[in-house]
Amino acid sequence: MGKEEISTTKYLIHAQINANGIVEKPDVVGAIFGQTEGLLSNDLDLRELQKTGRIGRIKVNINSKAGKSKGEIIIPSSLDRVETAILAASLETINRVGPCEAYIQVSKVEDVRAVKRRKVVDRAKELYKGMMEEVTPESLKMIEEVKEAMRIHEITEYGDEKLPAGPNVISSDAILVVEGRADVLNLLRYGVKNAIAVEGVSVPKPVAELTKNKTVTAFLDGDRGGELILKELLQVGEVDYVTRAPKGKEVEDLSKDEVMVALRDKIPVEQIYHDMGIKTKKIPEPNKSEDKIKVLKGILKDLEGSGNAEILDDALNILKEVKVENLYDELKKVNNNVYAVVFDGVISQRLIDISKEKGLKHIVAVRISEVVKKPSQIKVITR
Repeated sequence: MGKEEISTTKYLIHAQINANGIVEKPDVVGAIFGQTEGLLSNDLDLRELQKTGRIGRIKVNINSKAGKSKGEIIIPSSLDRVETAILAASLETINRVGPCEAYIQVSKVEDVRAVKRRKVVDRAKELYKGMMEEVTPESLKMIEEVKEAMRIHEITEYGDEKLPAGPNVISSDAILVVEGRADVLNLLRYGVKNAIAVEGVSVPKPVAELTKNKTVTAFLDGDRGGELILKELLQVGEVDYVTRAPKGKEVEDLSKDEVMVALRDKIPVEQIYHDMGIKTKKIPEPNKSEDKIKVLKGILKDLEGSGNAEILDDALNILKEVKVENLYDELKKVNNNVYAVVFDGVISQRLIDISKEKGLKHIVAVRISEVVKKPSQIKVITR
């Protein structure tokens, strides 16, 4: 096939020939032209098609053995699919080659472009593999720089101090307060778009004001700097939850899994207040027993439907918030400064017994089951 034929060929007609006698290539080609002539319209006359280059040079490979001939015919075609199929079918009308009886059967019509596409795909895979083998630490660094640039494009500035922030800080009901710009960028990498940085140990006034209208989680480094920022935040802002990077790690270095685990394991700020020995201002300390009962009932109302339990000290600060199913085990673990427990569930004898052992004064829940012994020092309150 010439170069021109290769470039214009769309299909290759493949046919097998069997002849009862010894025939050669010119005999086969002559039979093809001679016996298809006048069979089809002038548009599909083989001689005309070859003159105009719409079919290429007919290729014949034939061998003779024991008085019989067998071989293959290949005809390149730049006709459309239907015309090529008609032309291929016309070959099967040939029943003689020279003086010999012959039989031609088309084995397939090959789409040359499909073959080319397969070659392109295979070669592209080879080239890509070669490219990947040649990726150096320098080029990986460049890729990271481009990704970083995309993240920087997402970062915004908040307030007059132009504090680094995710694009959703203003619109979101909940925000994360982090230490620096790199922390905001790392969280953006994992799709967390509601973080704002304090950029230092002292908390800027805009952040302090922002915390008063939103649910706030302080997400801090696992080092001393994180502790200092937390103390400052607790004094000037209103924090609802606290979570930390693993000890010795910074938020900017965390993997996606570490970020998600830290956010999942955030703890209520009341527990932090207790751990730090700070009295919470969230619930005013009641003086009268009636006031305490009123507050406890209010807490129960808030807990209804949550499946949660709160363990409280005598100032009604939350020592711990746990799931109801874990309440018994948590009470077993706590020391003896527990004053009350409020939970979204049913009071059992087992719970009353552990509460007596721990010196509790109040148990507050939705209802009470059949209880045999109710100690006089414990006040049971139900809805």
